[in-house]
Amino acid sequence: MAYLDVECSVSGRRWVGPGVEAERQAELIAQSSGLARPLCAVLARLGVPVEDCAAYLEPRLRDLLPDPRSLKDMETAASRFLRGVKGRERIAIFADYDVDGGSSAALLIDWLRQMGRQATLYIPDRIDEGYGPNEPAMAALAAEHDLIVCVDCGTLSHDAIAAAKGADVIVLDHHLGGETLPDAVAVVNPNRQDEDGALAHLCAAAVVFLMLVEAGRQLRAEGVAGPDLMAMLDLVALATVADVAPLKGVNRALVQQGLKVMAGRARPGLVALSDVARLDRAPEAYHLGFVLGPRVNAGGRIGAADLGARLLATDDATEAQALAARLEELNAERREIEAEVRAAALAQAEARGLDGPLVWAAGEGWHPGVVGIVASRLKEQTNRPAIVIGFDGAEGKGSGRSVAGVDLGASIQRLAAEGLLIKGGGHRMAAGLTVAGDMLEPAMERLAELLAKQGAGTSGPSDLRIDGLVMPGAAQVELIRDLERAGPYGQGASGPRFVIPDVRIGYTKAVGSGGHLKFTCDDGLGHRLEGICFGAMDGPLGPALSGHNGRRFHLAGRLEVNSWQGRNSVQLRLEDASPCHD
Repeated sequence: MAYLDVECSVSGRRWVGPGVEAERQAELIAQSSGLARPLCAVLARLGVPVEDCAAYLEPRLRDLLPDPRSLKDMETAASRFLRGVKGRERIAIFADYDVDGGSSAALLIDWLRQMGRQATLYIPDRIDEGYGPNEPAMAALAAEHDLIVCVDCGTLSHDAIAAAKGADVIVLDHHLGGETLPDAVAVVNPNRQDEDGALAHLCAAAVVFLMLVEAGRQLRAEGVAGPDLMAMLDLVALATVADVAPLKGVNRALVQQGLKVMAGRARPGLVALSDVARLDRAPEAYHLGFVLGPRVNAGGRIGAADLGARLLATDDATEAQALAARLEELNAERREIEAEVRAAALAQAEARGLDGPLVWAAGEGWHPGVVGIVASRLKEQTNRPAIVIGFDGAEGKGSGRSVAGVDLGASIQRLAAEGLLIKGGGHRMAAGLTVAGDMLEPAMERLAELLAKQGAGTSGPSDLRIDGLVMPGAAQVELIRDLERAGPYGQGASGPRFVIPDVRIGYTKAVGSGGHLKFTCDDGLGHRLEGICFGAMDGPLGPALSGHNGRRFHLAGRLEVNSWQGRNSVQLRLEDASPCHD
């Protein structure tokens, strides 16, 4: 049965509320803990046992951080890294061009700088070199360096690492490994096939962080104090959220602590980036994924690949401001390119059908720097794994994004093993691929088949998950602060979504250039709530609310604190609405 009997909302969605078991669990948590009922509903939906609620609301990194040595090759990697540091060896860092790669590289550069050492940063060009180590680059780095550390890449780079003759190579990665490993000194990767998968949810920056924890342990055993690793958690938090790693276990603690570090505004690059993005408040997980992350990524997508990593690594405020300004320009350019590709990809995907286990589109000349973002947009719109491919002649380079419970990286890797792709790999939620034009159709057919076996396409794109009801009078700042205790929210732990029931719409006004709508609503009992709906006027929600004609609505969305000129108030970030039944 649909929640509040909403089978088809204003935006065409079916509302789905908590199941009977979740309702019982929420009630049990409320009775045993005395916590606010909306918070109990969120805890129940997240699957937190009653006895673990107190610990879940106060996650401590010391309790959740795994022993770095539980990962294979970790002790060897840290020992070889420290030998390079102590011996003043020439160290190079080969990093991926995304936020995770840039953050991983910045972690190492920052740590080395505090130890009085430097490193060469190398990030491949997305178009000219593609993802991961390549033979010419590795050979050139090996000719000038003693140690190469590959971060957020390298696990499948057998030939490229073999080309690094004369230098040792350490791989710190999280992408799905193959049956064999490259000939490196150490390959630390929780997604190696011989790992147990207990830490498979870590991003590369978290793996790098654990290596630095192990390095610090080895230094302390020698009576040497290393850098303050807690002060580096801002980079780990940024990478974890931007790389859509699930916010569970240690990831949740890393992000929560990292956000506290970021609020201190001590890292010049993140300060400059926040300023150009006009982020005038302490960041939340949302800002890492949708405000800061895209700007860091902009260089790797359509500009100089190393801009993001250089910004995150610099300790010079003036340099940081210049890099942030350039990334802001590139991000604006990226948005324009993305809009064009997105429109074409959506039209193509709709013509093919959006009800299967896979949504995909491919086009000649589509910029490879935006196909991942467009795939993410298609995934969000359809609630299905999505692949978008840009062709340049006979070959296409694509990127994919997955939904919870569907391992896209493993399926892409299987296609590569079956010869349907030139190459491909990734992790559960994101993957990359290269495909020949004449193999496109069979490759996508086979991928759809593999994803269907994992349950892709069984959830309707119109389903909107609801945690429960909140009356306008209960929508107070204190309640939102309470709900924040169950965060940070993100991949694998979506934020709370509530319905404000049976309210009448008051003031409405279209604002901004993006078709946004500001509004007020009230319950007729003196309780009034402000709200905003982004992009409302470009869809059915804006016209429905502005032309309400006195009709009452159920409003679904996320409650948030709106800070303006020192005053905090509650705001509903509207996602959907449904007219009340007469």
